[in-house]
Amino acid sequence: MPAISVFDMLKIGVGPSSSHTLGPWRAVQRWLKELENDVNLDEVTHIQIALYGSLALTGRGHCTDKAVSLALLGYDPVTVPVEEIEAILNDLRDKKFISLGNGRDIPFDPDTDIWYQTREKLPFHANGMRCIATVGETSYKGTYYSVGGGFVVKDGETEEGTDEVQLPYPCEISNQLLGHCQTQNFAIADMVHANELTWRTEAEIKAHLMQIWQVMKEGLYRGCHTDGTLPGGLQVTRRAKGISSKLLDGTVAPDPDAWIQLIRSRNFNFRQTLKWVSCFALAVNEENASLGRVVTAPTNGAAGVIPAVLMYHVCFAEEEVTDGDIAKYLMVAGEIGTFFKKRATISAAMGGCQAEIGVSSAMAAAALTEIQGGTVAQSLMAAEIAMEHHLGLTCDPIKGLVQVPCIERNSMGAIKAINAAALALEGNPQEAKVSLDDVIQTMWETAKDMNSKYKETSQGGLAVNISVRVPEC
Repeated sequence: MPAISVFDMLKIGVGPSSSHTLGPWRAVQRWLKELENDVNLDEVTHIQIALYGSLALTGRGHCTDKAVSLALLGYDPVTVPVEEIEAILNDLRDKKFISLGNGRDIPFDPDTDIWYQTREKLPFHANGMRCIATVGETSYKGTYYSVGGGFVVKDGETEEGTDEVQLPYPCEISNQLLGHCQTQNFAIADMVHANELTWRTEAEIKAHLMQIWQVMKEGLYRGCHTDGTLPGGLQVTRRAKGISSKLLDGTVAPDPDAWIQLIRSRNFNFRQTLKWVSCFALAVNEENASLGRVVTAPTNGAAGVIPAVLMYHVCFAEEEVTDGDIAKYLMVAGEIGTFFKKRATISAAMGGCQAEIGVSSAMAAAALTEIQGGTVAQSLMAAEIAMEHHLGLTCDPIKGLVQVPCIERNSMGAIKAINAAALALEGNPQEAKVSLDDVIQTMWETAKDMNSKYKETSQGGLAVNISVRVPEC
């Protein structure tokens, strides 16, 4: 049984796409390490990257070329200075070389050395790529698949968990989670924490969860304090700052924590609270679209749902929300995501947007239910309700940019998650007609039946019905 950590589902990275940006970035990093074991890097004379399937069709709009270039330049998505990315890439375009081995320069031009094989798809997954290094007369190739959420699988591997470990409470389906929790008298977060101790110490778990929350907070704050137009040529205006400023009557807070306290200090009616939820989701995904740092939750395209729902609870709960509450929320959300990863997909290129916004909404709904006092069964019920009402959602980004309709879809996913949690908290899971396992299976069947043009290719839906002429990202 695959063992997937919560921290595999919630990764810190750079936008705009986990499958098209973070995944290829990680694939190139992995390939370079493997290449170093096979050859002397000082003897490499040329490097080329070939993209296939969805990576080729929407790679420019999703900035795959930028991710690949940054990886070859030695940058990591967790630590790269996001405010310097464009300057770094402009310098590469001017100089047209990268450094390998002992700092020796070799030619690399993103315009000619990244190939977009739009008519060809590799067999294992829609997001395929091939890395090629030339040493003398020999080419060393590595084929990888970005399978969603920043997960990478090498050709010949199976799409399984990251570690061959034996968890104390293994779960492949959500019904097994329910059984463990009933037997041990656990909340979901208790079981997840016990499993996470297989990989990390108590202190490491807490520190990493708080790091994730810090990145989410900073993304929310930046998104609500930055205006202008999103890159890529669609001329999409950033809206989160305007909404936030209007709701706060122009009052400005100096940092994320002060901003949260400012929101908590005000009295907002239902309509205004609804605006805040949408604003939070817009803020994160406007940052994501601008190559900002976000948490893949479970993907970058759906990165706004989970922080927006958590921020809603932090700002509008009657009592002050503790770090312990936040940790529980993140652990539950991450765990629910693993069931979709194991039994279906979290890749829009395989399952449409139901695999991204739908999954993130289910994760957020379950997590919110638990920290609002719901039972384990009610949390699973909330996840089922949220996904049930995202079934069949297509992925049709205009011009391959993670902007329209992607950004607004995060707002809709967050609202649905909150409503699903409210319904589950008032419901009796024993009377439910559909289980979470049922809806995951249905989602996977729907994904397999869905026409490929609705799976992150920009060849169907809004992507072909909106008349815009846009230069690529």
